This record gives sequence, C-alpha cells and structure tokens, in this order.
Amino acid sequence: MEKFKGIFPALVTPYDENGEMNEKSLRKIVQLNIDRGVTGFYINGSTAETFVLNMEERKRLIDIVADEVKGRSTLIYHVGNISTGDAIELAKYGEKVGVDAISAIPPFYYKFSFEEIKEYYQDILNSVNLPMIVYNFPANSGVQFSLDHFKELLSDDRIIGIKHTSMNLYDLERLQYETGKFLLNGHDEVFLGGLNMGAIGAVGSTYNLMADKFVKIYQLFQEGSLEEAFAIQREANNVIDAFIKVGVNQGIKYGLEKMGIECNGCRKPFKGLSADEKVLLDRVLVENHVI
Repeated sequence: MEKFKGIFPALVTPYDENGEMNEKSLRKIVQLNIDRGVTGFYINGSTAETFVLNMEERKRLIDIVADEVKGRSTLIYHVGNISTGDAIELAKYGEKVGVDAISAIPPFYYKFSFEEIKEYYQDILNSVNLPMIVYNFPANSGVQFSLDHFKELLSDDRIIGIKHTSMNLYDLERLQYETGKFLLNGHDEVFLGGLNMGAIGAVGSTYNLMADKFVKIYQLFQEGSLEEAFAIQREANNVIDAFIKVGVNQGIKYGLEKMGIECNGCRKPFKGLSADEKVLLDRVLVENHVI
C-alpha cells in the first residue's frame, strides 16, 4: 500500500474563458503539485465539480492527467454516479488509461438500501480488474454507513481502503482498527488529527494550491515534530476558514488564478465571488504564505 501513502490533491477542473475544460491549466496544476512532492492525484472527485461535468469530460480529465503524470504519481480515479452503468463505463475507461485504483461515492438521492449500495460496488468491481477505494462522504451523499456495513464492504479484498471525508475521526480510528484496511483522511482542516487517528495519507481539495503545507505536515508527523506540524495546520485552517465563507471550490480556483493559473471560476449553479470576498481571500492567502 506504499503507493497510497501521502498527499493526494483532489484536482479541480479549470475552465477557459468559454467555460470549456482548460487543458493547459490542468497540466500546470498537476506539474505544480508533482514539484511540491505529492504522492498522487484524486481525479473526478467533488472538487472537480464532477456532477456538473458530462461523461466525455470526466474521461478527458483522466486522459490529460495520466498523460501529464506519465507514471510518476499514483492515480485514483473517481467513477461514482447514481447510475451503475455510468460508473462501470468510467471504471472501464480508467482501467484502459492505466489508473492505480478507482473510487466511488455510494449512489445517492434515492435513499438506496445497504444491499443495493453493496451490489453497486460489486457490479463495478466485477467489470474491471482494479482495486476500489470507497468514498465515504455522508454530509454530501446522505449515506451513513455503520461500522458493520463498512466491515461487510471491506471483507471483499478488492476494496482496499476508504476515503473518509467526515469530521468523525473516532470512526476513522475504529474503521482502521477493526478492518485493517487503509484510511485516507478527507477533510483538510483535520488532516493532522486524521494522521494521529490512523490515516496513512489524505485526499484534499485545498492541496491544489497549498500541497506544500500538507506535505510538510506529513513529514513532520512522521518525524514526531507535532508542535511544528500543528503550526502549519493552523495556517492552512486560516485559509480553509476563508474558503468556507466564500465557497470552497471558488476560493481554491481564485487562489490558483492569483498564482497565474487560469481557472475562470466554477460552473453554475456555483456562484461567482464578490469584490469583498476577493479582498478577504487576497489578505488571507498572503498572510498565510500561500501566494
């Protein structure tokens, strides 16, 4: 599992001035983060605005990232969808491209039973020869797995871990202890706490523009330098606090724009940033050494 230890930016989808995917900017973001020492990338997740992209765009994202990475980083490809058929189509495409693992949010909106959700994962796994990382994001998916549910899912050796996007770090610790599978922390603001509770790494939105902070926290944690690691986590949290106020995806993309990487905001129905929100971000990004 060494290839899944460390820092994984959940890549944004930058756009050009016409609202189409901006390949040049995406390549810049990938290279920036490779230079900063990330382990790999989580492609097509929530930060990518995946549910406002069409299927061809979701495929093109992995094409571009894989071509830019050229085997230098671990690739986790999120294929989650309400439709099992669409998730299978994306999983097969990821296998063709050569990703290291697939990931999937449980099917949502219709309040599927656990048995239906379990079959969803089994159907995807039966369609490819790739390992699966379950994407646990109860706040957004509305799906609340119990520990027994997780143990049942993880009894399948093809499900190798969980992306745990939840503030409940007790659950993270229990899941790791009870199942022996690896956990990736999913909320950037509790990254250091997640490491302390057993996570082997993390997938994060804000890593797009400040992965260097999280790479350093991870290094300091391994060295036992917790006070210094906490100081950097606090800096990161100052930025995250501002992003939460203005819109996380919008804030991240604005920060990348300030670094010279064209993103052109988010697709509707995401809102744009006001002048006052930009002033706030300018101050916070400078004060916390992001730009």
